[in-house]
Amino acid sequence: MRKIPAIDNGHIDYKSEILRKAIHLCSLSIPIVYYFISKQLALSILVPLAFLSLIIDLARYFNSAFSEFFYKVFGFMLRKHEKDNTKKNLNGATYVLISAVLVILLFPKPLAITAFAVLIIGDLSAALVGRRFGRTKFLSKSLEGTAAFFFFSSIVILFTPKINGSPLEYLIGFIAVAIGAIVENISFGWADDNLTIPISVAISMWILYTILFPNLPLVLLNVPN
Repeated sequence: MRKIPAIDNGHIDYKSEILRKAIHLCSLSIPIVYYFISKQLALSILVPLAFLSLIIDLARYFNSAFSEFFYKVFGFMLRKHEKDNTKKNLNGATYVLISAVLVILLFPKPLAITAFAVLIIGDLSAALVGRRFGRTKFLSKSLEGTAAFFFFSSIVILFTPKINGSPLEYLIGFIAVAIGAIVENISFGWADDNLTIPISVAISMWILYTILFPNLPLVLLNVPN
């Protein structure tokens, strides 16, 4: 029987994908460090980093000398859409920093930490498993990659901080990562999943907390501390 080719939405080779995700894994330091510091301090670090990354990212489109240097060093890790001079798309690292700023700014600390940790572990798992073992087409990507996102993100839920320690909080987390897995899958081609994943997970958790714990003051949990 003929082997069905792997479903592959990537534009870089697998070794480069592994290196890209290894660097991506370093971003797990963001939710870990945020657990121990205040919201103000986290934003005071991340906002300048995101702005600097944005400037560097855009500079490659407008300065030929810098562009040559940038692509010589990082070009092998960039996907095709990240090198589109017409659309001037940002690269994944810039989106990661922007999404970190947004989730920390907009959501209560436990939700922000969970959503961002899910982004790092879930996206990494979906990419590596989906590209290597993806055989079954599911929505925009592969069923195997989406299942890997859900499985490893569910493990993340077991270790991320909870608000009141209720078992229902784990159910909230599992439902949110299931939504995040679908969002990661369908984001291909129209939005960067480094933004859509953490925001969708955090919003899902916020809504579920509001429904299941109507008396829990989520808004107060988001005040600067």
